[in-house]
Amino acid sequence: MNFSGVSGTRPVILIVAGVSGSGKTTVGAMLAGRLGWPFADADSFHPPENIEKMHAGIPLTDTDRWPWLRAIAAWMDERLAAGESAVITCSALRRSYRDLLLGGRPRAWVVFLAVDRADLARRLATRAGHFFPAQLLDSQLSEVELPGPDEQAIVLPETSGPAETVGSILGWLDRKLAAEAHNEAEAGPA
Repeated sequence: MNFSGVSGTRPVILIVAGVSGSGKTTVGAMLAGRLGWPFADADSFHPPENIEKMHAGIPLTDTDRWPWLRAIAAWMDERLAAGESAVITCSALRRSYRDLLLGGRPRAWVVFLAVDRADLARRLATRAGHFFPAQLLDSQLSEVELPGPDEQAIVLPETSGPAETVGSILGWLDRKLAAEAHNEAEAGPA
């Protein structure tokens, strides 16, 4: 797999998405490391009020989420303007959230990690030091709208571990970029 053609004027933003406990941060950081791209965790974009609400077991509302999502989109735009590919995590549970993050960014793609509820509950119960309490899992699961075929997204089951998931993402990215290059070559010069 050769991702050297992804840098420069044609950057890519990969958004590793899913509910809390799906492995977004682990997979995203590992993926960014394998690609040699900058990495950001969307949790760091939450204002203190959002973190306090979640820590208290209060689910976020759309009013809480929209400024957070706009801050993530602004970070993505900074990377794109700099000609820099990057990986960022974000729950991106609903189509409207993904539309905001992907809109006007044709080389931004979502990789949605799908994990069953029992595995998510087990992971959250053993996770230490995170502000998202396990009792909010059901509130997140009730919000999930899996990406459809018309979105700039892929849904991957995260069942075999982070290293294997990263390998699957790299294979998908390689095929996607190869198909894009093939289509551009067939279209000829603009």
